[in-house]
Amino acid sequence: MKKNNLIKMILSALFLALAFVMPFLTGQIPEIGKMLCPLHIPVLLCGFICGWPWGLAVGFIAPLLRSFIFGMPYLFPTAVCMAFELATYGLVAGLMHKLLPHKKPYIYCSLLTSMIIGRLVWGLAMTICMGISGGSFTLSLFFAGAVTNAIPGIIVQIILIPILVMLIDNPKILKLEK
Repeated sequence: MKKNNLIKMILSALFLALAFVMPFLTGQIPEIGKMLCPLHIPVLLCGFICGWPWGLAVGFIAPLLRSFIFGMPYLFPTAVCMAFELATYGLVAGLMHKLLPHKKPYIYCSLLTSMIIGRLVWGLAMTICMGISGGSFTLSLFFAGAVTNAIPGIIVQIILIPILVMLIDNPKILKLEK
């Protein structure tokens, strides 16, 4: 195994571990914890730092594994839909970061695009899951879940992720081939 792949595997495991721990830090106050979207940050970072395959894998696995081990988020429909949403975050962030220059405006472009597409995928997954279970998922429920209730998490991600990506992308910190 190449050294670079081993480093990415180790970092991905650390991002997965962060995805397990971060909800404990914010979950003491459930109303605030959900709004901060704690699983999103490690998945987005994994996509940016380790690349899209690792971001996709960590994004898909994190909510499902967390649901099986801790019972939160609830498996159906929450964890299932989050798995598709977070996998999309890791995929899009990693793919765009690979294709675009590693400069501040492009990091924001990659981040915002992944956040928008991920939320759309979540809405589609919720529509399908609710349809399967005999419920419905309205446009107002989508906006409440994807935008209104997530505003604090969106703000944290827009501030924190680019700063961390620029720091970690610095060749002096991590020497990874892109």
